[in-house]
Amino acid sequence: MENITRLAEHVRTEMSKVIVGQQETISQLLLVLICGGHALIEGVPGLAKTLAVKTLARICGLGFQRVQCTADLMPADVMGTNIFNLATSSFTLHRGPVFTDLLLVDEINRTSPRTQAALLESMEERQVTIDGTRYPLGDNFTVFATQNPIEFEGTYPLPEAQLDRFLLKIRLDYPSAAEEADILGRYEQGFDPRHLDRVPIVPVEPALLAAARQDLSAVRIEPTLRPYIVTLVRRTRDWPALSLGASPRAAIGLLFVARALAGIEGRDFLIPDDIKTAALPVLRHRVLLKPEAELEGLNSDRVIAELLSTVEVPK
Repeated sequence: MENITRLAEHVRTEMSKVIVGQQETISQLLLVLICGGHALIEGVPGLAKTLAVKTLARICGLGFQRVQCTADLMPADVMGTNIFNLATSSFTLHRGPVFTDLLLVDEINRTSPRTQAALLESMEERQVTIDGTRYPLGDNFTVFATQNPIEFEGTYPLPEAQLDRFLLKIRLDYPSAAEEADILGRYEQGFDPRHLDRVPIVPVEPALLAAARQDLSAVRIEPTLRPYIVTLVRRTRDWPALSLGASPRAAIGLLFVARALAGIEGRDFLIPDDIKTAALPVLRHRVLLKPEAELEGLNSDRVIAELLSTVEVPK
């Protein structure tokens, strides 16, 4: 697990030069990258969601593009379009921001369902289809989509089919008082997030991310842990407070994220605690609460925590 642990240590060290606190968020962003998935990041404005993803891209030497979602954003604004060149009498592809490594889709729930759906192919198959022609995206293509949990006016809720394609849902909380004071101190000393290139960030070795992904296959899984994952996922489908349970894709995601957690800890074997730790971010956006459960003040995190406590942990 040397490659995974080296990558994790390097990313955490370099991210701390820009981001104060948010250690759990940084770890989850790294998990998404190692597993080759996508993440939905939920948090109020001003918690450095964009800055964290931009910094991660610079540390890992990856391309970065940002899309600000609005109600009038069209699929071609994200994917690109063919433009007729009068000089050559031919069409030339004008590539949209989706042709990158890390794509930050800011406030994804503010764009129309048509544009949201345009991202499905790129997220699932790492390709886009423009005028009938398929264009492959890179192996490192990752979507980090953000949404504001408070402001619902003028938004379009993401359909379950799209939510299921996000490996993790990452929730950001406010920093502590000490961390907020540290943030102010950095700005007093001249830190400016608009000039990230001035921060002395040391990038990782070019091949380290690919090597870390290969290490995942070396994490051993005891035979008793597969039924444990299946039981957890299947129990969401008949849980009294839930009207929609997790899909088989959720079970696959739970397995991969748990393996990555083990690798980051330097272990080449999976333990039940890895699965428990992965359960919340992997499942919270894949289940749907019944209206009566919401009226009782329940949320997906509480329901999943209760569900975890009812499943016997294998020895």
